[in-house]
Amino acid sequence: MPKLSFEPSPATAHEAIERQQITYEFSQEVRHRAEFEAYCQWYYETAAQHKAELAAMENDIPLFNWFRGRQSTERSK
Repeated sequence: MPKLSFEPSPATAHEAIERQQITYEFSQEVRHRAEFEAYCQWYYETAAQHKAELAAMENDIPLFNWFRGRQSTERSK
């Protein structure tokens, strides 16, 4: 009965390490892209919300201008 050897040859070990490194780098790239996509999605949603808030504020009554206008009238007297 032949003796089974479970020791990898140096070439096989080197290939296994290379494959592991490639796999690790690929998973890091996938994670980075997923995080970047989530950030972009958040950014676009926030920008749309800010645009809507700005449009709503443009239709508001300009109370600050009323106060400022009254103060400038009082100062000129």
